[in-house]
Amino acid sequence: MKKGAFAFVLHTHLPFVRKAGVWPFGEEWFYEAMAETYIPILDMLNSLRRDGCRASLTISLTPVLLEQMADEYMLSQFRVYVADRISRAESDIKRFSSDAAMLKIARFYREFYSSTLRSFDSVYRGNVTGAFRDLQDAGYLEIIASAATHGYLPLLIRDSSIYAQVETGVRTYEKYLGRKPKGFWLPECAYRPSYEMREDGSSRLKKGIDEFLRSAGIDFFIVDTHAFEGGESFPASRTSAPGAKKFTLEQKGEPGSRTSLLPYVLGSECSVFARNRRTGMQVWSGEYGYPGDGNYREFHKKDSESGLQYWKITNAKAGLGEKEIYAREKIYSRVCENASHLTGMVGRMLSDFSSAGGGAFGIVVAPYDSELFGHWWFEGVMFLEKALRALSLAENGIEITTLGGYLEKHPPQQAIKLPETSWGAGGYHHVWLNSETEKMWVHIHEREKKMEEMVARYGGAAGILKDALDQAGRELLLLESSDWPFLVTTGQAKEYGRERFSRHCENFDAICGLVDSGAGDEELGNLVARVNGADNLFADLDYNIFACRE
Repeated sequence: MKKGAFAFVLHTHLPFVRKAGVWPFGEEWFYEAMAETYIPILDMLNSLRRDGCRASLTISLTPVLLEQMADEYMLSQFRVYVADRISRAESDIKRFSSDAAMLKIARFYREFYSSTLRSFDSVYRGNVTGAFRDLQDAGYLEIIASAATHGYLPLLIRDSSIYAQVETGVRTYEKYLGRKPKGFWLPECAYRPSYEMREDGSSRLKKGIDEFLRSAGIDFFIVDTHAFEGGESFPASRTSAPGAKKFTLEQKGEPGSRTSLLPYVLGSECSVFARNRRTGMQVWSGEYGYPGDGNYREFHKKDSESGLQYWKITNAKAGLGEKEIYAREKIYSRVCENASHLTGMVGRMLSDFSSAGGGAFGIVVAPYDSELFGHWWFEGVMFLEKALRALSLAENGIEITTLGGYLEKHPPQQAIKLPETSWGAGGYHHVWLNSETEKMWVHIHEREKKMEEMVARYGGAAGILKDALDQAGRELLLLESSDWPFLVTTGQAKEYGRERFSRHCENFDAICGLVDSGAGDEELGNLVARVNGADNLFADLDYNIFACRE
C-alpha cells in the first residue's frame, strides 16, 4: 500500500544569450548547460525508459530556453564548444601521461564529452526539444510551461505585460511540444494575489497572477514552502550559486494549519503546490546537503591550461590550494547512499503525515533548478537516476509521480489564499527589487506603458511597420527578464546584467522612436534587421498582444 507520493520538479531556464557575449558571460552558459545538464538528463531518462522503470518527473522548459534549443546558430556553436572540450581533454591526456591520477580523469573527460556529442548528433539528431517532447508523449516526463522570458511577474505594473509573458509562454510551449500545458512554473516562484490599485484619484482591482494563468488554461503552479506554512524562507534558485551574496532578510509568519504536503485550490480554480523544505535543503545545499560531500567534484578549481576540473571538494573548509585529486571510483557508492537516504527521508515524512492526518495521501514536492544537476553538482544527474530508481521500488511504498498525475487522482480538498511571495532570499522581492535595481523597474514600467501606446496608435499595422512593432515587443519581453536584476543583486555578473538590460531598453527606444518619427521603410527595415539579427526569438509574436487590458 502506498503511503504517499513524491515528485521531482526541475526548473530549466537560462536567459537569452544568443550573440550576447560568449565567455565568461553569455553563450557559454548555454553550451555548458547543454553538455553537463540537459543532454545528460535526457540520457538518464532514456536509460530508465529502456529498463522499463516508470519513474517520471516534472520539468519546466522556459520559452526563452526552448527558442535557444531550437536555434541553428546556437546548436552549431554548441558542437564547436563540445569539440573544443574534447580537444582540451586530449591535450591533457598527453600532458598528464606520467601522472596516473590526472591521466585517468582526462580520459574520463574525453569520453564524457564524446558521449555527449554522440547523444546530441546520433541519438537526438540535434533536436533536443524533440527529445523532451518524445519522453512526455511516452509518459516518462511531464513538461510544464513558464513565462516568455522569465519576467518577474509580481513587479510588472501593466496587465498587458503579464498577459504577454504568460500567453507567449503558452503559445511557445504548444509550438515546440505539440499540446496545451497543464502546469506553469512562475519565474522565481514569485506570486502576488489580486489587490486594489489606486491611481489618479481612482481605484481598480488588479488581477492576481493565478487569474492570468487560469485564463490561459493552466491548472497548477508551485510556490515556496513559507507561502503555505509560514516560518522562515531559505534562498533557493540561483541565489545559492557560487559567487552570490547571502542575504539576512527574513520573512516570518505564524505557522498555520496549512501543509506543504498537500495542494490547495485558489478562488480562480488554479491549484497550487508548495516546495518541501527538508528535501530542498538536503538536495540543494552545498553546506548541509548532498552536493557538499568531500568526494564530489570541486566546481571552482579549474586547470590553468585546459580549464577542466580535476579536484574534489575535499572538505568545506579547504582552500582551492588544498583540494585533493578527484577520484571517480569513489563516487558511485556515495551517490547510492545519498539516494537511499533521500528515499528513507521521504518515506518517513509521508508515513508520519498519513498517520497524523487520518490516512491523507500527501505529496513531497521537490523543485530545483535543473542546472544544479550536472553543472553545479557534477554527480547530480547520477544522483537523480539512483533516486528515481530507489523511490520507485514497490517496497518503499512511495508513488513517484508528476504534479499533474497527482492532481488527477487527488484533487485538492481545501481552498487557500496566498500571500505575495517568491523563493528568493527572504521570501519576498528583495533579490529583484532593491537599491541597486530600483531604477531598472522605473525603466521597465515606462516601457510597458509605451508599448500599450504603440499598439493603440498603430493598430492594424502591416509590412515593415508591423515587423518593427513586433520587434519592439520582443525587446520589451527581453528587458523584463528577471535575470538582469538577479545578476546585478547577486554580483554574479553585475555589469553583464546591467549591459544586457540597457541594450534591450535602447533597442526598444530606437525602434519606437523611429516609428514615431515616420521613418521610411528602408531605414526602419535596416534597424529591425540589425536588432533581429541577435534577438530573433518568438518569430510569431504579434505586437497586438500588448494591447491595454486595464
